[in-house]
Amino acid sequence: MSGERILVVDDEADIRTLVHDILDDEGYAVEVAGNAAEARNKRAARPPDLVLLDIWMPDTDGITLLREWSEEGDLDAPVVMLSGHGTVDTAMEATRLGAADFLEKPLSLAKLLQTVEQALAKRRATDGKAGRALIAERLEPFGRSPLVDTLREQIRRAAQRDAPVLFVGEPGSGRESAARYLHALSERAKAPFVSFVPAALGTTTGVETLAGEGRGTDIKPGLLAQAQGGVLFINELEDLDVDAQRLLVGVLESGRYRPTGGERDVRLDARLLASARPDYSRAVEAGRLRRDLVDLVGVLPIKVPALRDYVEDVPELLRYYVDLLVDQEHLRYRRMSFAAQNRLRNYPWPGNLRELRNLVRRFLTLGTGPEVTLAEVEAALAPAADDEQPLVKQDLLSLPLREAREHFERAYLEQQLKLAEGKVGKLAERVGMERTHLYRKLRSLGIELHAGDDQSG
Repeated sequence: MSGERILVVDDEADIRTLVHDILDDEGYAVEVAGNAAEARNKRAARPPDLVLLDIWMPDTDGITLLREWSEEGDLDAPVVMLSGHGTVDTAMEATRLGAADFLEKPLSLAKLLQTVEQALAKRRATDGKAGRALIAERLEPFGRSPLVDTLREQIRRAAQRDAPVLFVGEPGSGRESAARYLHALSERAKAPFVSFVPAALGTTTGVETLAGEGRGTDIKPGLLAQAQGGVLFINELEDLDVDAQRLLVGVLESGRYRPTGGERDVRLDARLLASARPDYSRAVEAGRLRRDLVDLVGVLPIKVPALRDYVEDVPELLRYYVDLLVDQEHLRYRRMSFAAQNRLRNYPWPGNLRELRNLVRRFLTLGTGPEVTLAEVEAALAPAADDEQPLVKQDLLSLPLREAREHFERAYLEQQLKLAEGKVGKLAERVGMERTHLYRKLRSLGIELHAGDDQSG
């Protein structure tokens, strides 16, 4: 109670005055805001130690404002939600977004003071790190499989250092999400996370985009300046042009850079994170990607697994994304039937987590019934699946185990062979089999390799 700052956000003037007077009498420094715009301004001008936030406001509701702060990684102070007619769903959503507690109106004086003191005491005990922990928890890679456990542990260890990190994985596998999770766990968590996609560059060069440009002291800041104090994430290092690669090598070796047209060097205070595809070594061999840049960025390499490598997590991932999209995009809730989940567990997921999320969004947006059916899944996967038969057919359940397993293995290997572009070496790598055993398995299942295929991989 020693002058800790509390921001009260409520559109009702009587409530603002009442809460202000009560907390002011208790020795707190209290500010009030009547709407979301005022709350944003006052919170930015003087960060509070606690926010009391009304859910129902006319311009921007409290849940939307809480989500905004949460997604921006700006929840250092605990937030207690206020509501005169809250529901269980609203309370659960607020909690998922990081709210510390929930108070119902009309406010009880004793309950108000007790909740405020408990929230502030918890903040003191965590030395202001509670908000960061909440953000990190929501960004944490989801899943219970050993592969996801390993990924989480590697990111946690890397977050304790300040060296560059290279996230290696397929597009859509969650490399940027992993980078954001690392950022949320690091000492730079309060500073910006700037994401750069080189492939999206227009006429501006990579050098100008990264270092900035101008004349003399009139410089338009580049991404390195925008990320100062925080993190610059380069999405797909292979897509960076040669001049920009040369710039980054110099920056990482010297810790300084000069904007295009500038007169003086700028010291870099940003952590560099990047992603690359699993076959990035081909770009190195072809001269499109500098080996010294890979060595400098890949001080701490982290492999982000493809979804097909931990398909045991697919049912939980489906439920997770259903809940997430219902909350974030206000889509209608639909259950995933057991048959639908089982079918999707056995799908190879060439687009990884991105494909799964988009598929769930499609089911929630276009579907009509309370449950996502197997037929709906088959229709959605039909363009990408085998023309002759889906990977797992519902009638497999009527077959003896040995025949069902043979059907599944044939469909699985045919699908994987397509993804491996007919190359047995790459296929062996994808399915985790020694090549000699794989040839024997392909012959036993009657899967033919075309003579024109490059079977060396």
